[in-house]
Amino acid sequence: MKKNILVAGATGHLGLMICKALVSKGANVVALMRRESDTEKIQSISQLGAMVIEVDFSKDSEVTKACIGVDCVVSALAGLAEVIIDTQKALLNGAITAGVKRFIPSDFCTDYQPLTPGENRNFDLRRAFKGYIDEKDIRPTSIFNGAFADILKYNTPILNLKNKSVAYWGDKANWKLDFTTMENTAAFTALAALDDESPRDLHIASFQISPRILKEGVKAINGQDFSLQKLSDLDEFAANIKKQRLENPSGEQELYAKWQQAQYMYSMFTTQHPKLDNQNYGEIEWTSEGEYLNSFLK
Repeated sequence: MKKNILVAGATGHLGLMICKALVSKGANVVALMRRESDTEKIQSISQLGAMVIEVDFSKDSEVTKACIGVDCVVSALAGLAEVIIDTQKALLNGAITAGVKRFIPSDFCTDYQPLTPGENRNFDLRRAFKGYIDEKDIRPTSIFNGAFADILKYNTPILNLKNKSVAYWGDKANWKLDFTTMENTAAFTALAALDDESPRDLHIASFQISPRILKEGVKAINGQDFSLQKLSDLDEFAANIKKQRLENPSGEQELYAKWQQAQYMYSMFTTQHPKLDNQNYGEIEWTSEGEYLNSFLK
C-alpha cells in the first residue's frame, strides 16, 4: 500500500526536492501551503503529481483536516520563531489530532544538541521545538545534514573563491566539516519518511572535509594554490559574534543576519556528526567531495 506523506514548506527549494523524491518512490504526496503562496510554485508542485492543499495555519481545523489519512508529516519550513516554533506547533498539533504517527521536523542543519544554548539563534529555535515535540504522542525523526554543500559556492570564509583562500578558526585546520547536498538530503528524507521504524535522530553527510583537504582539493581540480588562513581563536570568534549581535539588534528579525551567518560558521567548527547513517537505506548515490567541487571549480 502506498504511503501518504504530507510536506509543509514545499514551495522552498528543499521542500520541493523532498516532494520530487517522494513521488519518485511512489508515495502519495500532499503539499501543504499557505493560501498566499505563489501561484507559479503551486502549479510546479501540482505538476509533480502532488496534491496541493492550501490552509490557514492559524485555523486548527484546517490543518487537522489536511493531515487526515497521512502516515508521516515532513516539515521543510524555514523562518524565525513564528515559523519554526509557532507554525510547526500548529502543524504538529493538527497531525496528532488527525492521528498521524510520525513527524519529521525542520531540523536540516548541524546537530545542535551538543552545542551550548545561545551559541546559535536559529538552532535554539529548533531546540525549543524539539522540547515540545518530544513530550507529544507522536514519533519524531530529526535529520541532521551538517551544512548544505551549496555554501561552498557563496564565498564564505570556509572557501572564498574571490580571495582564493580557505579559512578556519582555532586549531581546526584538520577539523572535518559535514556537508550534504540538497539533493542527497531530500532523497534521504524521503526514505526516512517512508520508514515506519526510522530512529529519533539521523546524521548524514555527502562528504566530510577539513579546511586543509579542501585547499588541496581546489588545487587538484583547477591548479590554484589557495591560501590556508587561521582567522582567530574560537574564543575570540565567539566574543566577536556576540559583539556583532549587540550592535545589530535589527538582525533579530532577519533569518540570516551577518552575526547569524557567523554563528553557523562557529557551530561548524565546534561540533561534528558522531557517526553517519548514510547507509540506513542503501539506495542513495552520495555526492563525493571531488564531484561536488568539480561541479563549480573546473
